[in-house]
Amino acid sequence: MKTSIHFLLLLITMILLPAVEGRTADIIVPVPGKVTMVDLGARSCTPCKMMAPILVELEQEYQGKAAIIFIDVWQDEDAAKRFNVSMIPTQVFFDKNGKEVSRHVGFMDKQAIIDRLEPMLEQK
Repeated sequence: MKTSIHFLLLLITMILLPAVEGRTADIIVPVPGKVTMVDLGARSCTPCKMMAPILVELEQEYQGKAAIIFIDVWQDEDAAKRFNVSMIPTQVFFDKNGKEVSRHVGFMDKQAIIDRLEPMLEQK
């Protein structure tokens, strides 16, 4: 049962992640006036694949409150340089003013991401 659920999540991720990723080309990162979390990784990286369904969930849950963005740095090498990424996945958190508040390298679970986003959303 557990394996079936993991397989289903992987399939959903493979379908939804390109849709989430495809929108990043049209937006400015960080999103002006909005708390932004950028996950810089690659679709073929194992920890990145594990994070993909989390990012899809968070994008839906934080719609209108915060921007959750995935960038595949193997497809967008300029992003890797711009955000000074040396290992993937790397998560970068920006406040509403576009200032980098924190950075994390490696897999990051949903609660850890929420724990970083919520205090930034509460700031005036």
